[in-house]
Amino acid sequence: MSRVELYERIRRDSREEGLSVRALATRHHVHRRNVREALASATPPGRKTPVRESTALGPWTQIIRAWLTADRQAPRKQRHTARRVWQRLVAEYGATVSESTVRAYVALVNFELDNTLAVVTVPQTHGPGEEAEVDFGEFAAYIDGALTKCWMFCMRLSHSGRGFHVAFAHQAQEAFFEGHVQALEHFGGVPGRIRYDNLKAAVAKILFGRDRTENERFIVLRSHYGFDSFYCTPGIEGAHEKGGVEGEVGRFRRRHLVPVPVVADIAELNALLAAGDVIDDDRHIARRTDTVGEAAAAELPSLSSLPAVAFDPCALLNAKVDTKGRICVRQSFYSVPVGLARRDVQVRLGATSFEVMADGKVVATHVRSLHKGSEDLVLDHYLEILIRKPGAMPGSTALAQARASGVFGPTHERFWTEARRKLGDGAGTRALIDALLLHRRLPAATVIAAMEAALGIGSVDGEVVAIEARRIAEKRPKVVVPIARAAETKRPAPTLDGYDELLAAGAAR
Repeated sequence: MSRVELYERIRRDSREEGLSVRALATRHHVHRRNVREALASATPPGRKTPVRESTALGPWTQIIRAWLTADRQAPRKQRHTARRVWQRLVAEYGATVSESTVRAYVALVNFELDNTLAVVTVPQTHGPGEEAEVDFGEFAAYIDGALTKCWMFCMRLSHSGRGFHVAFAHQAQEAFFEGHVQALEHFGGVPGRIRYDNLKAAVAKILFGRDRTENERFIVLRSHYGFDSFYCTPGIEGAHEKGGVEGEVGRFRRRHLVPVPVVADIAELNALLAAGDVIDDDRHIARRTDTVGEAAAAELPSLSSLPAVAFDPCALLNAKVDTKGRICVRQSFYSVPVGLARRDVQVRLGATSFEVMADGKVVATHVRSLHKGSEDLVLDHYLEILIRKPGAMPGSTALAQARASGVFGPTHERFWTEARRKLGDGAGTRALIDALLLHRRLPAATVIAAMEAALGIGSVDGEVVAIEARRIAEKRPKVVVPIARAAETKRPAPTLDGYDELLAAGAAR
């Protein structure tokens, strides 16, 4: 008989026969306390589990709890087991307690730590323009045929759910700042507050609680746009504090980066991400009736206005040009004009490209390499030294890269081959370099057309190429003298008749 049935019979006997508590207890063979409980409620009370305290473990409970709490920051394979806790208590504190007692308490504490109230999240409501969240997400793409690790900067407006995504080859501060500039321009305004985890681009040192020592350049960015910042709890415990952007990174990656993108360069990859942002403006979040794009349009008036001048995300660096005409920027090598060898130059480093400056002028621009230790050499930077050392031209790394990129094409090859055939290796290479130097002041297509014109008349003279290039640039027609007209205007061959007459006159005198 269950307790519910027992309570039902007691209540029925009391109601129908009016028996006393003692009589009911005698009839049903229970304690008078159980009779009173049945008469008070038809539902039996839950059984109470006695709480027993381990007197032997009492002095060590705080120590055990501290060890197990600290383990949450330790590698999983190097955390305390119950046996290790017992061994330390015995060895370090001389505790006289059984291993089974320690094991039971360790299991209890671990259960509490794994199921703490900290993992319970509270639903949030964000007003228009109040807040945005920022994060980097990792993904892979085939860039120029190589599987490359990339990083996606994502900013998400918390109210409308509209996101902005841009890809970089790194998570450096330049990418962090460039992402902000592009995202805020994409949204058309500035939210009141932005949530972050503790990226080094923004946080120099984590202090107690929410306090942080911030990077000075990040403070300048924040001051320029006029928003506040909020930092999440470090580690996995704080991931839920910016759960909107965490979920957005994963959703966008699954929706637009599967299968793995195959692109030629970062610019093409970012065009793919921008197309994904346009598509996402038409999606609906949960049970909302309006689309993300419509919600963002309604949120726009609540955003602060953008400043008149965008923030400059570039970092300023100093570099030394080596004897090969290269500088090292972020562990990759890039060429500059060889006349700057052994000199100090300045670098304005952006997220995807940079400028090299000397004497206040831009002397070179480069797209940042995707791979450390690589060389990016421009043939034009070496022409002054190659015209003096033409023998170094055929095996030069800069020429090999120019051929691979298509900058040095079939017309250049034919001109060089013909020039070396007619003039020899050294002089022929110098004739080619004379033509290549024209690229500095005339469009490449114009110079190539001029080289074709020179080859058409059987010339490999750099001056002829220059004349043809200027004619093409000025859109002047090519002067062609007809054969018949040339015969009519041909001057007669010179004679000595006049000289003979002078000799005869002198003899007569």
